[in-house]
Amino acid sequence: MKTFEYSFTAPSSDIQHDMLTTMLAGIGFDSFMDDDRCLKAYCTEEHRDDIAVDSLLADSAFFDIHLLKVEEMPDKDWNELWEASYQPVIVNDRCRVRAPFHEPDSSFEFDLVIEPKMSFGTANHETTAQIIQLMLETDFQDKDILDMGSGTAVLAILAKKLGAARTVAIDNDEWAYRNAFTNCELNGVTDIEIVLGDASAIQGHFDVVLANINRNILLRDMYLYVNAMSPKAHIFFSGFYIADLDSIKAEAERLGLRYCRHLSRNDWVAAEFSK
Repeated sequence: MKTFEYSFTAPSSDIQHDMLTTMLAGIGFDSFMDDDRCLKAYCTEEHRDDIAVDSLLADSAFFDIHLLKVEEMPDKDWNELWEASYQPVIVNDRCRVRAPFHEPDSSFEFDLVIEPKMSFGTANHETTAQIIQLMLETDFQDKDILDMGSGTAVLAILAKKLGAARTVAIDNDEWAYRNAFTNCELNGVTDIEIVLGDASAIQGHFDVVLANINRNILLRDMYLYVNAMSPKAHIFFSGFYIADLDSIKAEAERLGLRYCRHLSRNDWVAAEFSK
């Protein structure tokens, strides 16, 4: 399959860099590389969408970012190159998130295997790692769980490992939907309900809701998440910056939620609220 390299002018800040790569990943780019002058992003022919790239760059947040060139890449063993650079992520010395080519390590209480493919959620990003940190400090035993915007389903899988009862993982991306089945099988988890859809697909009520998406979708769909929360349920939000926390808090409190705590790393936030 053909692979294309997109070269963009270098982002002006770490925040802009993280925002751009996150949004590029959301439209089909699966790997990135920085040099002194530009940011390079890679996608397969199947996921190439120049209209989506143009639309993304039209966002005012990227007014100084320009697409410099697009090149078809020569054939390479891209999996081998990726494997050489991908490292496991360790959270709280209890949970390791690794790829299938890494050796198991029984010294970790939870040694999760994730084949990310094109799906978001390998724990390499601060948002996923911080939600995992909050989850490790939360009682999931016999709780019903909703993982909204589940990506690789890493959070749903960890929830089951933590003793969750009914666990539902919903994502509107078909690639993520199919990838979730692969990762459940890799981790020996067979009873997660994997659903292709958006927030309108939520059915039932849950004791814990996990929503690692982005600021705009969280604000738009938060009322649907709250409607699906059981009395005294908890919800974890992530996928937004510390500058957005006040607007997330304001909408959550307007909907009757109580702020509990948040974590922040490199300006990315994971926050917990209760009903």
